[in-house]
Amino acid sequence: MRHCGDDVEKNRLIYQKRRDIFVGGLNKIGWPVEPPLGTIFVWARIPEQYRGEMDSRAFAQFMLEKAQVACSPGVGFGSFGEGWVRFALVENEKRLRQALSNISNAFAVRGVGSRRRKKK
Repeated sequence: MRHCGDDVEKNRLIYQKRRDIFVGGLNKIGWPVEPPLGTIFVWARIPEQYRGEMDSRAFAQFMLEKAQVACSPGVGFGSFGEGWVRFALVENEKRLRQALSNISNAFAVRGVGSRRRKKK
């Protein structure tokens, strides 16, 4: 660990950029999420429009089936996690942007969020 300072900083910047892309994208599509300060995980409260009809397991299943995006149901981390899902920022920027597009499209089909228009 004494001689890897450059690698640590490089990795910190990679994950910070991934975080900014993903959290910024969720906020743009109408899913308010706070950026984490020092982790590779993003915890997101289930969007208000889904809270009455889906628990965290059902919402994670919805995300997998309809958006093709994997997230962990918050209840898997204890009862206080119910109502939340956790995303891991382990994919590259291109894949994160694709995930955001898929989430936006899945929300739009249900009339939730603000679907971003594709440029022609």
